[in-house]
Amino acid sequence: MAISPTAEGFRAAFRRPSVTFGEIIWRWSVGAAATGLFFFGLFEYLNTLPVTSGETLLLKTRQPYLVGQAIAHILQGSLTRAVMSLMAAATLMGVFWIIAASVGRIATVEALISYIQGKFAVDASFEQGVGRDGASSRSTTVFPALLRLNFLRAVVALSAIVGFAGAAIVAGFASDAKNPQPELAFFLFLPLAALVWLAWWFLNWLLSLAGVLAIRDRESAIDAISDAVGMCRERTGAVFAVSIWSGLAHLVVFGAGTTAVSVPLSFSGFVPGRLILAAVFLVTLVYLALVDWLYVARMASYLCIAEMPAALVAPPAPAPVAPTPLQTTIDRDEPILSDAPGLIAET
Repeated sequence: MAISPTAEGFRAAFRRPSVTFGEIIWRWSVGAAATGLFFFGLFEYLNTLPVTSGETLLLKTRQPYLVGQAIAHILQGSLTRAVMSLMAAATLMGVFWIIAASVGRIATVEALISYIQGKFAVDASFEQGVGRDGASSRSTTVFPALLRLNFLRAVVALSAIVGFAGAAIVAGFASDAKNPQPELAFFLFLPLAALVWLAWWFLNWLLSLAGVLAIRDRESAIDAISDAVGMCRERTGAVFAVSIWSGLAHLVVFGAGTTAVSVPLSFSGFVPGRLILAAVFLVTLVYLALVDWLYVARMASYLCIAEMPAALVAPPAPAPVAPTPLQTTIDRDEPILSDAPGLIAET
């Protein structure tokens, strides 16, 4: 009987809420640290900006042009310092994310593996899953492999940022000061940015899947990437189905979240602003929690695909029916072949 990896993944995420809680802990810890560092750096940077009495007077006028001139004069000469500080903070947060993602992924994936193997009563037949050959003889230290894979994910993200900047520069060549054509530049930027985004999404997804397989098989980063590619090649239908259903579920959650956020915003003229901000903040937290739950379900689905042999991932093809062998011998008792005259007429 065929088993749906997507259904098993959602069932695993539903029956093991502690895994989702662990995923939320490490993800939200990184998010809280990044948010706190951003606002701390922003306030410290604003405190270092000198503001003269003339600039204060321009700000108090509340005229857009005068306020813009005052802000431009205040920020003059300090942009380089702000960019250098931002780069240093982004580097530190990248290192923190690599370590936190490695530790958190090991904890969540190992819990999912124990659940899936216990549910399906893994025996020797399940050792035929993707990437199982020789896995027991490899090193049991998977933390360095996760560090390398997450470092590659960070490098891919940085490359995507550079790619977006390059797409903007290339599209800007279509519009110059003598012949400004912002619409043409924008339409040229869209396909270039889409290609950059697709490349980043695919590489990030592949490296994320490789991290799951690295923990499952206790293997190096290169072997995990090879197993991820082999899994996509051998079980394309199952992997594609899991990705599609997970993406549709994420799209539904996103639509519900945006609708829920618009409800308190519609009462902005009747409800105090603090209550509206609190409601929006609460809806955002619920949305992020649901997204983490969907991510856990998707990881469990991929683990189901990797654990199960091909006969359970998809129904086996029907056995071909053997054709009836043709008779190649001559029946000598056939009357039409007899040499006796009148035998055919008598019969």
